[in-house]
Amino acid sequence: MPESSRSLVLNATYEPLGVVSDRRALILVLNHRATAVELSEIVLRYEGGELTLPAVIRLHKFVRIPYRHSVPLSRRAIFARDGGRCVYCNTTATSVDHVLPRSRGGTHQWENVVSCCHKCNHVKADKTLKELGWKLRTLPREPVGAAWRILGTSRAESSWIPYLEPYGVISASA
Repeated sequence: MPESSRSLVLNATYEPLGVVSDRRALILVLNHRATAVELSEIVLRYEGGELTLPAVIRLHKFVRIPYRHSVPLSRRAIFARDGGRCVYCNTTATSVDHVLPRSRGGTHQWENVVSCCHKCNHVKADKTLKELGWKLRTLPREPVGAAWRILGTSRAESSWIPYLEPYGVISASA
């Protein structure tokens, strides 16, 4: 196969389930277990013709999803949740900050971790928001849903965004 790519897998109800290799996606489509909803730009040529690899596939049969645990806390997921913007000044985020500094007993949990710019992170240092007179634009929370589990562990392709947006994903800047 040519360069490696990934495909978004949607349930029969269009709910995002996960990400698979382009090879697995192609096998599901060729075995009539899924339909290609969006095609990638990668063309697979063979003696009898050519196939365009799928970027997004939808399963024909509904897959029941067992209870899923919380969304993994990662830098990428924090940036996706906060829209890639600093929660203090709304400029482009470049780092992660603990609202209540760890040196003051703050935990490394969704409710205490936010994206911020280098300048705000440097100024805030180990101070509390009250000491600085700062306020958060929004309260940090743990995101929920399959779309966030996908974004927390891998980069979203632009063709996936329309299928992830209904589940709370704001932009392709994840």
